[in-house]
Amino acid sequence: MATYKKRGYKPKKEKVTNEVEETFDETQSTTAEVFNTLDDTANKSEEWIEKNSKPLFYGLVAVAALILVYLAYNKFIAEPTQQEASNELAYPRTFFDKANTSAGAIADSLYTLGLEGGDGKYGFIDVAEQFSGTKAGNLANYYAGISYLKMKKYEEAIEYLSNFSSDDELLGPTVLGAIGDAFADINQPEDALDYYQQAANKKDNQFTTPLFLFKAAQIAMDLKEYSKAEKFYTTIKEKYADSDQGRDIEKYINSAKYAQ
Repeated sequence: MATYKKRGYKPKKEKVTNEVEETFDETQSTTAEVFNTLDDTANKSEEWIEKNSKPLFYGLVAVAALILVYLAYNKFIAEPTQQEASNELAYPRTFFDKANTSAGAIADSLYTLGLEGGDGKYGFIDVAEQFSGTKAGNLANYYAGISYLKMKKYEEAIEYLSNFSSDDELLGPTVLGAIGDAFADINQPEDALDYYQQAANKKDNQFTTPLFLFKAAQIAMDLKEYSKAEKFYTTIKEKYADSDQGRDIEKYINSAKYAQ
């Protein structure tokens, strides 16, 4: 069979080739423009660097110097100071530990030795003052505050405990609660309530949280803030029923409820 062909038919190969060539030319043009832009940007960056080379150099030198100063400070000042403070703290702690197992006048004498030191050795007061900003200096505030609290010197206890800070799970809340105890003992119930609430909210756990919620509730009852007391007791019931404070909590809830 013969193949039919139209008269005058011409293949379109040449036209397609031209289109491809045109497209290729456009792509080459766009690529060239991109490289030209990159070249211009690079040239401008080089010019800027050359123009600001001295300030950049001095800036890098300054940063390096600061890093070296920081490292040198930690190595030759901060670390030795911390070590010295820790060594000084060991002496008064021996009296504090002995006082905790004693009672009466003997305990007070031991707490006093821990606070004031002796035989040329620092006490907690000296360590807190001379090494403030160190971990040992911070701990000295804690030991001094607890010592004064045990000796019933509540204003001094509040002062030193307020200078102590800790994010420890138990120690942080305990110190805030101890400040609350001190305020309660000098008949400042509003302040005591505030610190008990801070202590309860500091770290959520099964020991300190229900303990200070309970103390806050008791103070709230004394202040005739019965609804607030009921709220604290109810929180213990709902979240900390297995704690020491949660065992008989229902009767405290009822007492706050019926007092309103």
